[in-house]
This record gives sequence, C-alpha cells and structure tokens, in this order.
Amino acid sequence: MDGPGHGTLSIAAILAETARRRPDAPALHFMEQTITYGDLWNQTRAYAGALAARGIGPGSRVAMIIPNVPDFPRVYYAALALGAVVIPVHLLFKTEEIRFVLEDADADLLIAAAPLLGEAAPAAALADIPLLTVLTPAGHKLQDQPIARLEEEAEKATPIERHASVNPLAPATILYTSGTTGTPKGAVGSHLAVIEQVHTGLLDTFEYRPDDVLYGGLPFFHTFGQTVVLNAGFRRGAAIILLPKFDPDEALALLLRHKATVFAGVPTNYAGMIAAANRTPDRPPLRFAISGGAALPTALLEAFETAYGAQVHEGYGLTETSPVASFNLVSEPIRPGTVGKPIWGVDIAIADAETEGRIDLLPNDTLGEIVIRGHNLMKGYLGRPDATAAAVVDGWFRTGDLGTVDAEGVIRIVDRKKDMIIRNGYNVYPTEVEAVLSRHPAVSLAAVFGVPHDEHGQEVHAAIVPAEGADPDPAELIAYVKAKIAAYKYPRAVHVVESLPLGPSGKILKRELQRLYGG
Repeated sequence: MDGPGHGTLSIAAILAETARRRPDAPALHFMEQTITYGDLWNQTRAYAGALAARGIGPGSRVAMIIPNVPDFPRVYYAALALGAVVIPVHLLFKTEEIRFVLEDADADLLIAAAPLLGEAAPAAALADIPLLTVLTPAGHKLQDQPIARLEEEAEKATPIERHASVNPLAPATILYTSGTTGTPKGAVGSHLAVIEQVHTGLLDTFEYRPDDVLYGGLPFFHTFGQTVVLNAGFRRGAAIILLPKFDPDEALALLLRHKATVFAGVPTNYAGMIAAANRTPDRPPLRFAISGGAALPTALLEAFETAYGAQVHEGYGLTETSPVASFNLVSEPIRPGTVGKPIWGVDIAIADAETEGRIDLLPNDTLGEIVIRGHNLMKGYLGRPDATAAAVVDGWFRTGDLGTVDAEGVIRIVDRKKDMIIRNGYNVYPTEVEAVLSRHPAVSLAAVFGVPHDEHGQEVHAAIVPAEGADPDPAELIAYVKAKIAAYKYPRAVHVVESLPLGPSGKILKRELQRLYGG
C-alpha cells in the first residue's frame, strides 16, 4: 500500500516510557538537585500543557535557546510531545544570528532562558514572534514590560495526558549547521532518524547501562550532546550530570561527586580534562569515554587514557547524519587514529571528490570524499532544495570530508576538503601536521590552516594553545615539525594563542584564523 501508513513514533516517548518504567530513578543531577524520571516527565507534561494553551501543536515550530539545565529537556520533550518541531539555537548567537534562525525556520515561538534574553528578546521582536522565558524571576520586567514566564503558565495549565501521535518520518528537529562554509542551513531531522540512531547506539555502539552516570556538559543545542548524551542516556534510563558551561576543574569535581561512568566530549574538552587531572589525584570510576565533533589527536587520546584509566572511543558524524555515522565500538579494541566502522544500517564509502552531479565510488584504501547513506540521514535542508540536491546525490550524502576506507571497513579521516592546503602544487592535510604538533610537550591544542601567498599559492600556518605552564618558542616548534615531516608540509609561521575559535560542535573555525593571520 502507498502512503505514510498508520505507524507512529515520537522522540518524546524516550522520556515518557522511561518515566513509566523507572519513575524513581535519577534522570538529572544539577547543582545540588537530583530530578527523577517521574518528576521530570510530570514537569514536562505541565510545560506541554502550557504550550498547548498557546496554540502549539502538530507541525508548530518552537525555537529554544536554553543552556544545559533541567529546563532544556523539559522544553525539548514538551514541544515534541505536542507533535511540534524543536529548533535549538546556539547559545553564543547574537541578536541578528538568532533572528536569522527564527525567520529562516518560520518559528512560531521562542523560549529563552533568562541569562540569554539580552540577545534573544530583541531577536524575537525583530522576527515578530512571541517570547516565553524560563528561569526569569517572578515580577521581572524587560524594558518595563512584563515577561511571560513558562513556569508560571505551566502552573495554571492542564498537563497533557500523553504525547501526540506523529508519523515516524515527520520532522522532529531543525538543527542549524555551524556555517563554517557560509550561511547556516537548517538540517531537518525526523523522529525515525533520531530514535533509530539512539537504538543503534545502545544495541551495539555505546552500550550504556541503566546504572551509568553520564557527563552532560556537551551542549544539548548541538546534535552530539542531544542524541548521544540526552536521548541515548534517557532511553537507557541512565543519570545525566548537567554542566551549563564547560570548566575542566568543575567538570572533574562533578564527575567525582556523582561517580560518573561515561565521559563524552570534543577535543577541547579532552585537553581541559587532562590539564585538570594534573591538579588533583582523584579520579571518577569511568568505564569509557566518547569523542566526536572533530578529529581527536592520538596524543590527546593517549594522555586522557593515561590520566583517567578509561579508553576513548572516537566516532564520526555530522549534523546531517543525526549525527553518528561510524564509531570505534565499545565492545571492540579501539583503533587509534581512526573513527572506526560504520554503525549498523549505515553505509560509508569513498567517492571521487572532484566529480559533480553523480557519485563515482573508489576502491578501498583510495583517498577521496566520504559519502554516507542510511537511516540516519536528514530529510533535507529547510527551504533549500538546491542545497539538498547538491548534498545528497544518488542517495549518498556528500560530507565534504576526505578520507579512506580499508578492506575491513575502518575509516580514517584525512581532512575537510575545504581545509586542504595546496602549497607549490602539493597537497598538505592539516590534520597530519596537527598530529605532529600535538605531540610536543608544550602544546595543548593545535590548528593548522592555509593563508594566501604570492609565490607558493598558500602558506602553511599553525595556531597553538600552550600546555599549562609552558612558554613555547614558535621557532622551536617549527623546527620540531620540520624534522618529522616532508619539507613542503611544515608550518612557516606558528601563532601562540590563549584559545582557538570554536564552532558549536567544538570544531575549530579555521576561517577565523585565516581572517586573523591571512594578511
């Protein structure tokens, strides 16, 4: 039979079902508070009742700009429980950036946490949509005007009885890409893609346990934290430690206090946690750790394992793939320097990076563009059919990443296609140079990028964050790398910086470095 059928599926069931089965189990640890699954679902049902009273229902679009506090899951699951589409917004966005998302997504409502109202409130006004707040004190005003408080409206509302029925392929989320290659695009995710991602992860990728305690410092507005920590953790019935803003010493203190068993982070988090470990001998009982968002230098992986006694399992994915596409499975020996094998139900292959309009697959161990197909793909880019058609060709999603796949299906990421540097006609892959720099004891983090050069076409530059207590000499670092790789690859300039510009997933924004040092 044709048509969508009568099956239903909702991401909201992740919280609702766990609350039904394990109502007294801890769901969230936040500051001095522990919230059980039963209480969290009841609070969510009240929030959903308040949103329903405002006309939010199936197909509505609810934007939210909320840090990793209990109100994030309350709002997230409340909107999804009504059949609405959630649009989590980057916490560091300024007014015009928030306005762009609201208008591009045609949002019906913005829910903002009080600390973010300075940018969010004018954005909602400019986009001409209603604004609701959480965490705003009673009686607080904004420009002498009363502020609508979701907590207050939830107290007066009738809580929903159960979550709405939606088609498995119905839109659930609109997640905006970080815009590293231009204007951000809204990747539309379905209920099916997210839930299948969660179930695949729990069956044979992450292997969470109901008694696990997960570190929840990855931003939930981004697909990594949202799917791998929040949704997967709640589906298993684990507890999540919330940390609104990453601070390595605070993170380690929370891991110790709550006896955390799983850590998930991006490379910058790992660098911070290694430094924090040098300041205290105490360690949490970690079973394993998960890395994603950007390539993790092997030196960081090894240093974390030495410091915490927990293996780091690295994976790979994108916003458009919900996000995990491949992983070094927890049940198998890790392969440092790789992102493992495709997860169940997902195909990963290598295609000719220069061929447009079709996919020409290449043999094993050949360098080319990584392409992906499977249950995890987005529905498309919101309102951008041309961009969707360019990204999904012959059923394969073109990632823009260069890599290889061997005969066993193990994937190695070489670099972003757009990050590759061409110096005197030779290809220089920044990740290779970064891996060498990261092994220098004075280097905590490294980013290698190309800048225009009249003679060589592009010149190789590096920006490094020093290891704690180190005072690296750029000339010495250049000599160190020069001795270890081919002459055309080593950086001719090294810039010592306090921090590197980061995108929402922890990826280093090399275009910002190119702007700063490109002359």
